[in-house]
Amino acid sequence: MKFPYRRVVVTGLGALTPIGNTVPEYWDGLINGVSGADFIKQFDPTLFKTKFACELKNFDPLDYIDRKEARKLDRFSQLAVISADEAVKQANLDAEGLNKDRIGVIWASGIGGMITFIQEMKDFNSGDGTPRFNPFFIPKLILDIASGHISMKYGFRGPNFATVSACASSTNALIDAFTYIRIGKADAIVTGGSEAVVTEAGIGGFNAMKALSERNDDPKTASRPFDLDRDGFVLGEGGCAIVLEEYEHAKKRGATILAELVGGGMSADAHHLTAPHPEGLGVINVMKNALEDADMKPEDIDYINVHGTSTPLGDVAELKGIQAVFGDHAFNVNISSTKSMTGHLLGGAGAIEAIASIKAVMHGIVPPTINHFTDDPAIDSRFNLTFHKAQERNIRAAISNTFGFGGHNASVIFKKFEE
Repeated sequence: MKFPYRRVVVTGLGALTPIGNTVPEYWDGLINGVSGADFIKQFDPTLFKTKFACELKNFDPLDYIDRKEARKLDRFSQLAVISADEAVKQANLDAEGLNKDRIGVIWASGIGGMITFIQEMKDFNSGDGTPRFNPFFIPKLILDIASGHISMKYGFRGPNFATVSACASSTNALIDAFTYIRIGKADAIVTGGSEAVVTEAGIGGFNAMKALSERNDDPKTASRPFDLDRDGFVLGEGGCAIVLEEYEHAKKRGATILAELVGGGMSADAHHLTAPHPEGLGVINVMKNALEDADMKPEDIDYINVHGTSTPLGDVAELKGIQAVFGDHAFNVNISSTKSMTGHLLGGAGAIEAIASIKAVMHGIVPPTINHFTDDPAIDSRFNLTFHKAQERNIRAAISNTFGFGGHNASVIFKKFEE
């Protein structure tokens, strides 16, 4: 990393995911190859082309938030507040004596309060046309409200805003938080993302785009990154939080340092509304940018947590991009798509996958890509796509890729922490 930038480390993690409602549960699900997909419980999907998703399990927001407060929050904000609490507690960021003017919140969501919007429209259309709306309608709906609620809960008065770049949103939030800390604008930032769009509109809208898997006969194996018979992604929901902190600040207060964030890259495909550039041009640029930002070479990377959504075009384009950047080293790194287990959290994808990358670096274990049955001849067999089972490996550094509709690309690099 180029000086005079300050070092940025990870001191807290929080997760609400389809395969675990805490970080330890989530990590256990990942390394054991657990699928979070099942038939939808939040609404009746009978008439929909896709009848399954990766929903949270055994989750009741009232176990975490009192009823009065919960009513003021859309589900995506509930997931944000709850996952942030786990991260803040692990980092001990609410301790006495910290300068909260220099602690911020940068949160992401791709869509925001969709559940609130749908319910308000249902209520309005079921009435006599008189405009009766919940006074919390707009505050529950807007994307930046999650970061606002987190800041108010802890009194964090530093930089506070939301990032939106479709499925790259929470990686962009991480990069913004990283930048603010390393240039001295904040000492610590709670960052991450959440999404809650397992709704009639969410499933119906993505079905209309033909983006979702329709493997209703076998939901648990529907997310099949790199498999010949992949037929689209599986929609997921959840919230994941990461506390980023300036190294000297963390060291001074005795915080436990989990990993170091050393680089971030961004790019645009400038190609198509929803499809990736066929040669992976945006993928190439974003990973090159991240490596340059980290002052690292491709050979320094041991694991790539790919975007890997299980779409016919996207999976191949990403691997083409990786091969272009990494050359022959592309066949030495471990590659895996944890979306095979969690589904696609859209705006929350970057955060959930960043945590997977951080934990992989910490523990020297690469989470698997599950649900592989048939090789795709369009994919070079020399890639180590970590099929079926987790693999132990010394991981010096890991890169996490996320790409969004509109051609938005973002990548971050985490490495093993060393004094």
